Amino acid sequence: MAEKTSKPTKVVEKSKQPNRIARWWRETVGELRKVSWPTTEDAWRLTKIVLIVMAVMSLFLGLLDFVFASLIRLVLG
Repeated sequence: MAEKTSKPTKVVEKSKQPNRIARWWRETVGELRKVSWPTTEDAWRLTKIVLIVMAVMSLFLGLLDFVFASLIRLVLG
């Protein structure tokens, strides 16, 4: 008696990549619709605050750098 051998059938799976990308895009757009966007006036006010804080901090750090560099020169010089 000959044994009947069955060939394994190949299951062709479609790539999940386009579905993942489409789902990611839909979810991203959905999340962006939930965002509470600032008004133009609020955005400008916050931008000015950030620029002022950056200027103050850069002056402060520049002063600290100058003081420590002077101290190092005094100690080593």
